[in-house]
This record gives sequence, C-alpha cells and structure tokens, in this order.
Amino acid sequence: MGLTLAGVAIGLAAAFGLTRLMKGLLFGVSSTDPLVFMDVTLLLVAIAMLACWLPALRAAKIDLMAPLRCD
Repeated sequence: MGLTLAGVAIGLAAAFGLTRLMKGLLFGVSSTDPLVFMDVTLLLVAIAMLACWLPALRAAKIDLMAPLRCD
C-alpha cells in the first residue's frame, strides 16, 4: 500500500500540473474538479487494497505445518 500511496501522490501532482493541457479535452467537467480527483483516487486506492487483501487472505488460510512436514 505504500507504493500505491506514493503513486497516488505523484499522479495527483502530475494531474494538477497537466490541467492546462487537458482543459480542451474535457467536456462538462472543469479541469480541476475536486470531486473527480477524489473519486478516481478513492477508486484506485480501493482496488489496490483489494489486490493486497486477497492474496493475504489466501495465505492466511494455509496450514503452516504442512510445508514443514514435507521437508
């Protein structure tokens, strides 16, 4: 999640920096609409949390003694 938060911070900084360039491509939304920035950020963080949580949940279900018995 640390990498995700760093990526979100860099992405938000780049998005704010490129607002002039994107202004001509957006219709019906201002280039610095805080609701859009917040929604996209929360969506990406939620997806990253799910991507971290599912493998951890799967790993937590493994019997730790089974691999040790094989050796």
